[in-house]
Amino acid sequence: MIDGLLVVDKPAGWTSHDVVAKLRGATRQRRIGHAGTLDPDATGVLLVGLGRVTRLMRFLQETTKEYQGVVAFGVATDTLDAAGVELARREMPDLDLAAVEAALPAFRGEIMQVPPMVSALKVDGKRLHQLAREGKEVERAPRSVRIDRFDVESFTPGSLPQATVLVECSSGTYIRSLAADLGTTLGGYAHLASLCRRRVGAFTLEDAQPLDVLVADPVPYVLSPAIALRGMETVTVDVERQAAIANGKMFDESAMTVVGDGPYAMLDEAGALLAVYEQRGTGFKPSVVIPVAPAASGAGE
Repeated sequence: MIDGLLVVDKPAGWTSHDVVAKLRGATRQRRIGHAGTLDPDATGVLLVGLGRVTRLMRFLQETTKEYQGVVAFGVATDTLDAAGVELARREMPDLDLAAVEAALPAFRGEIMQVPPMVSALKVDGKRLHQLAREGKEVERAPRSVRIDRFDVESFTPGSLPQATVLVECSSGTYIRSLAADLGTTLGGYAHLASLCRRRVGAFTLEDAQPLDVLVADPVPYVLSPAIALRGMETVTVDVERQAAIANGKMFDESAMTVVGDGPYAMLDEAGALLAVYEQRGTGFKPSVVIPVAPAASGAGE
């Protein structure tokens, strides 16, 4: 069994589930999962956990993301992106860079966002994209998301102008919805023409490998559990506390010196991951305990 993380540069035309299925065969792993779904046409960073690291994926899922996308103005689609059916068209020849930039501040910070119908969210036990395929549209409650950055990188004027945008945001943000809402704010329509995820937490495109490279030989690119959580605050523990952690013991505040609000990656003196602890009241409780196992080979060592 391999315990580790693969950082995939997902190609267009693959669902996140397709990528996991392909890597399951390449790694011969039964326990495998991903953090942060990418739409089929989107490219970029997809984190895939192997073995015990699948238990850590929620911590990676909850980290901030960075995207580069192209917003196409003047056309609305049923999926809010280029994969959908055109619903409406209104040329916007007078739209310029200044107008787009003036609209962006309203989208920065904590905002409420309505998830698109074509998404993996569940309503009454059924995924929205399944309902959409059945021709049904249901009420979706707005959700709070955080947009740390929403800037224009370049702008192409015309009857159907386009803007390349950079977005840094919290988990759960739909860039397709941002694009469509931006078009509405500017008095017309818009959809997301293309999307690349450039970062998930501490992992960027520079860390990622193409899917075909990983399928050919994944082992050299497996990152250890400790490196999988490299963006997390760490606590190095001595041998006595290692035994307590292995038994799932809680610690009071006086027993740990920490920075930040957590969670915290608990490492032994060799740098191997033992557990993830989170603060609960006046103490620290284990959320995940990683049984001792041989270190992952390859890039994680």
